[in-house]
Amino acid sequence: MHRAVMSRAGQMDVVIMAAAVADYAPQRAPQKVQKGADTLTLVLHKTPDILGDLGHRRLSSAKGPVLVGFAAETENLLARAAEKRAKKHVDLIIANDVARSDAGFDVDTNAVIVIGPDGSEPLPLQSKARIASDILDRVERVLAAHGSRTDQGTSQVRG
Repeated sequence: MHRAVMSRAGQMDVVIMAAAVADYAPQRAPQKVQKGADTLTLVLHKTPDILGDLGHRRLSSAKGPVLVGFAAETENLLARAAEKRAKKHVDLIIANDVARSDAGFDVDTNAVIVIGPDGSEPLPLQSKARIASDILDRVERVLAAHGSRTDQGTSQVRG
C-alpha cells in the first residue's frame, strides 16, 4: 500500500488518511510454524508510516497534496494530535477522542477537533456524515489559501 500511495500522491490535490493500515505487522517466519507448543511468541515490526512519508516528501519540495490525517487518542487528545501534526508535516489533523462512548467507534456520531495552521476548532457531537462535510470545508479553505500544489490535480474521490 505504501508504494501505491507514494506513487500516486503527486497526482492528487488532497490526500486524506483516515486510518493507518497497521502500525505493526508480524515478522515473516523463515519456515512453517509447527503447532504443539502451549505458547507462541509473535514478533512484530513497525510498518512504513505512509502519511509521515508523504509529509516528509512534501517538506523537501514546494509541491504536493494537501495532507489530512487523523489522531485517534484516549488521553491528552490535543497535545498528542498537535504533536502528530507537526511530526508528520500535515496540513490538518483530526483529533478523535476514542474513549468517548457517544462518539467514534461503533456509533453513528462523532465529535472531533480539527487542528490546522490557524489553530484548533472543535466540531461538536453530530452525525459522521456532517463531520465529514465539515472536514471537507476545512480542506477547501487550505486549498483556497495555497492553490493546487500538484503537477496535475484531479477530481477523483477514492474510498
